[in-house]
Amino acid sequence: MAIPHVTEPYSEPDRIRAVYARRGREDRYAGFQPAQVFTLQGVERRLLRLLRQQGALPLRDRQILEVGCGTGHWLREFVKWGADPAAVAGVDLLAGSLAAAKRRGAGGTRLVESDGAALPFPDGAFDVVGHFTVFTSILDPTLRRRVAQETVRVLKPQGLILWYDFHIASPNNADVRPLGRREIATLFPRCQVTLRRATLALPLARLLAPRLWLLCSLLETIPLLRTHYIGVIRKP
Repeated sequence: MAIPHVTEPYSEPDRIRAVYARRGREDRYAGFQPAQVFTLQGVERRLLRLLRQQGALPLRDRQILEVGCGTGHWLREFVKWGADPAAVAGVDLLAGSLAAAKRRGAGGTRLVESDGAALPFPDGAFDVVGHFTVFTSILDPTLRRRVAQETVRVLKPQGLILWYDFHIASPNNADVRPLGRREIATLFPRCQVTLRRATLALPLARLLAPRLWLLCSLLETIPLLRTHYIGVIRKP
């Protein structure tokens, strides 16, 4: 049964905790699944291209935050790409996910159990903030605006938001609501928003990646089969 839409701002985090606690037990999201490998490798290539285009590489002198870091996959990627672990921070609603991130991550990475609408960091603390499939998991529009405002607050002037999230609704997943370009731009007024479509639809990837990797790559070149936006949002 789908979890109902909740409008009270203090109940929405509880709904999100329940959704992700349930999802964490599903093997189809495990990192060893061919479809997940295909998807994450594609996202990694595009993120590195975006960082290079924006002049954000190398990362060794950057302060980096991920909101909704889960078990720390992208935190580990930032360190792999050259960031100092002590300059990388992650926040998440789930204590269990943060514990897993601590076990798997590089020593020195800061991990905080926190709501993205009340980030425990000072103004202008970060050069880069990552949001990876975060905003579509927030169904409450007021909470979405608060998370966006907090993200901009903790960014340095000219800082970057790395964005990766759904722009197409899933008929089988009532726990997420996609965002279009206009809504994303509205959430981040006065910011420069640059987005492109990415990621082969997961049902196709799950069907084909175990046997037909090259076909997945070819199908991903078709814009209509891409379900996510990937891009950067630059603070003025």
